[in-house]
Amino acid sequence: MLTGKQKRYLRAQAHHLSPIFQVGKGGVNENMVKQIQEALEVRELIKVSVLQNCDEDRHEVAETLSEGAGAELVQIIGSTIVLYKESRENKQIVLP
Repeated sequence: MLTGKQKRYLRAQAHHLSPIFQVGKGGVNENMVKQIQEALEVRELIKVSVLQNCDEDRHEVAETLSEGAGAELVQIIGSTIVLYKESRENKQIVLP
């Protein structure tokens, strides 16, 4: 579980990132969760954009993705979700 200080740090790190996944009309599926897991292993911190045509609530999408990928939900800002998961092999982010 992340502390407030760690979340603040991760939010600052994520600020300049662009969303690399988009959740649209189809919602969240197994394949997307698998790809997000792989992306988190490489990058540790990613942004996911929830499109206007997505039927699910962005909070539900965030919960589904973080649980499915075993990641920490750093923040939901507008329609963007920030996820973090410590990488086993490509550790780059050192938390305060």
